[in-house]
Amino acid sequence: MYFILYGLLTHYQGKRLFIKDITHYLVPPNGKPASIAPSLLTTKKGVGTEGSSVLTTAASPSSDATAVETNGSAKEVNGTATKPPYPYATAAEPGNPTVIPTEILKQFHFTFLIRHPRSSIPSYYRCTIPPLDEVTGFYDFMPSEAGYDEVRRVFDYLRSIGHIGPDMAGQANTNSNGDTNDAELERDHEHQPDKHNGTPNTATNGTTNPTPSNIEICVIDADDLLANPAGIISAYCQTTGLTYDASMLKWDTPTDHAHAKAAFEKWKGFHEDAIESCELKARTHKNKKHPPSSPSSTHSTTEAEMSEWKAKFGNEGARIIAESVERNLEDYLYLKGFALQG
Repeated sequence: MYFILYGLLTHYQGKRLFIKDITHYLVPPNGKPASIAPSLLTTKKGVGTEGSSVLTTAASPSSDATAVETNGSAKEVNGTATKPPYPYATAAEPGNPTVIPTEILKQFHFTFLIRHPRSSIPSYYRCTIPPLDEVTGFYDFMPSEAGYDEVRRVFDYLRSIGHIGPDMAGQANTNSNGDTNDAELERDHEHQPDKHNGTPNTATNGTTNPTPSNIEICVIDADDLLANPAGIISAYCQTTGLTYDASMLKWDTPTDHAHAKAAFEKWKGFHEDAIESCELKARTHKNKKHPPSSPSSTHSTTEAEMSEWKAKFGNEGARIIAESVERNLEDYLYLKGFALQG
């Protein structure tokens, strides 16, 4: 699960920064409460101080610390056992599920990239087992890294503070009278209160009706992009203020390929299909795994899927994949309800 941060310090010096990253890494693991990363704290000088900060800074490792843990293992730093840097000894922002201050989050134009867990989970699992694990360097499949829960919580937080929405990219948002469409009202009613914090999406720190930022909700589903790349990219350009050009869908020069290979060098084994491609064009076949109209797109894993996973990954692998798919399906379908339509 990914997001795109687009438009740092809107048009800073005539430029806009484009960042693609994984939401999972902005949110503390395993549902732990968030506190702001010390490196992102804003230094505020107090009265009579000489450069000291009135905000809490990161504390030194506690005296009872024993080890830094990485994937369940411990290690020493300079011969001294220490605790992991998280949790930070900093203040938390009410409702903010990330380690990034809200004032920084508000400087970006967010796009959320999603993919059906029936596609993403087996794909990731394949990268963590032989023979591909020797290429990727990933030897353990961690269900907690699926990221759907984290994406949904960040998404809902940005909605709750009015940074994105209520309008949705690529969709009609008002009727002829200028009122919100019934479909949008019905969807908002269905998804409130938020499942993670129990508060309505329109409430922020006890207040309601946050000032809108005029940034449309922008969620892009991988299947929609593959079914209609020109339409989705064109709609994306419209919501982000870019000028669409059909050449955006092609990268077929030596320079393009060299750039792609260099960019993905760190992630060998994960993006080979993309690296070896030269354009983004519509599928020539229907998506048989989970077409939008199919009940299997919203219901539990089918026998056919289990048989396919058992053949590829064995019984234990199929069980792990199926459990992870089921665990993330609800969050995916929730986000899918906001997906951009080209």
